[in-house]
Amino acid sequence: MATLNPYLTFPGTAREAMEFYRSALGGELSVSTFAEMGDPGNEGVMHSRLDTPTGLSLMASDMAPGTEGTPAVGDAITLSISGGPDDDLRGCFERLAEGGQVTMPLERQMWGDDFGMLVDRYGMPWMVNIAGEQS
Repeated sequence: MATLNPYLTFPGTAREAMEFYRSALGGELSVSTFAEMGDPGNEGVMHSRLDTPTGLSLMASDMAPGTEGTPAVGDAITLSISGGPDDDLRGCFERLAEGGQVTMPLERQMWGDDFGMLVDRYGMPWMVNIAGEQS
């Protein structure tokens, strides 16, 4: 089965960001550095992957050596987590918001779900949707 996974690029903060996401979402984090792939002394993250207990996968890296400029963090992507009331999404929202900014509180919406938005401490925007009771 094919999957679609967000892949984030950071200006040297990928390891710190991915460790934060692991603390907020749980799961196993694997990290490979540029040094491990033949660029001695470069401890930047060449590739990382977080696999959460709920089956989410998030990947990230630092900018490749020699890449000019910095990425426009958060300009063209919003990470969205959706699930039911038993998926600890309220806890995920609260943990992701630590050190960041809640832009829309996680509250019941007119469509019946609890929904909220935030920008985490690394500038990444998130949406969290908790499905309401189905009639």
